[in-house]
Amino acid sequence: MPSLPALRNAGSRVIRPGRLRAQDPRVPHVPLAAFVVDCAVYVDGRRLEGRWNHRDAIAEVRRREEGFVWIGLHEPDAEQIQDIAEVFGLHPLAVEDAVHAHQRPKIERYDDMLFSVFKTMRYIAHASPTTANEIVESGELMVFLGRDFVVTVRHGQHSGLRRVRHQLEADPEHLAQGPAVVLHAVADHIVDAYLAVSEGVEGDIDTMETEVFAPYSEVGAEQIYLMKREVLELRRAITPLVAPMRRLTEGYSPLVPAEVRSYFRDVDDHLATVAERVGSFDELLTTLVDAVLAKITLRQNNDMRKITAYAALLAVPTMLAGIYGMNFEYMPELQWRYGYPAVILGILLICGVLWRTFRRNRWL
Repeated sequence: MPSLPALRNAGSRVIRPGRLRAQDPRVPHVPLAAFVVDCAVYVDGRRLEGRWNHRDAIAEVRRREEGFVWIGLHEPDAEQIQDIAEVFGLHPLAVEDAVHAHQRPKIERYDDMLFSVFKTMRYIAHASPTTANEIVESGELMVFLGRDFVVTVRHGQHSGLRRVRHQLEADPEHLAQGPAVVLHAVADHIVDAYLAVSEGVEGDIDTMETEVFAPYSEVGAEQIYLMKREVLELRRAITPLVAPMRRLTEGYSPLVPAEVRSYFRDVDDHLATVAERVGSFDELLTTLVDAVLAKITLRQNNDMRKITAYAALLAVPTMLAGIYGMNFEYMPELQWRYGYPAVILGILLICGVLWRTFRRNRWL
């Protein structure tokens, strides 16, 4: 993808010009080509040679009355995507969702168009889950599916579809079934990423569990809560998609023919598997939080027992010193030659008995 031009304002903050043009007329217009990752025409499952823009591509397909266009965009602005929306007849509400992103995963039908929103996830490698600040990274991918076109809009840096496109182009017979094959390939690619992320998170949870129950463990509830938050982000990407994906397998839209729906059944099965796995993660992490809190409570109880034991040991000499420090004239053994060593010996003897008792009861 060609690099996007950027401007620096007075505060040296990098700003993409397409986002400020409506506010500052001095910002130059950014052409749509700057946001286009790839644009191709496919006929009989094979890519036509040459470079295409979106107008010429759809005109060629409709002139031939066969094939379809696949155009991929990366973080377009409302102004840049408007021309594509007019040419392909995209619904304004779906276009708005595609530009602003931060949408809930869904699959919606607009007349003769299908609009899908997927959350993309990537596992972030780290030395240890007990010290990591981030475990998963999310992005978004929108797919507009029409009778003779597919428009993919990507948000984020880790959700590229280059490998998906190459795999489809390597199988023209499969790609010849139409644009719904692209939607399946995208959904399959994203769900496979969910599986990979869930495996990585599962390994982290196993490591966390081992650390929690290890002797003298320093793992706190805060780190487990951080992992619960990351798992929650993963659940928000997966759970809302289960029902819409199931509907696709049941003929939700005529844009997905019967021969392609069978492929979606496999995606639906993988999605259900990873949804169950992620659901179990939350339950296990809740159990680990309870275990950590129980260990903290037990540690506090042990500390209180030690404090109580030492207070009892100090109470004996304190009591005797307090009694004999009152300086009454008539007190027993004040004139006795061996009174002082006897008191010291008595203190040591009583403290020794207490110390042995506390040790036997594991208070010390």
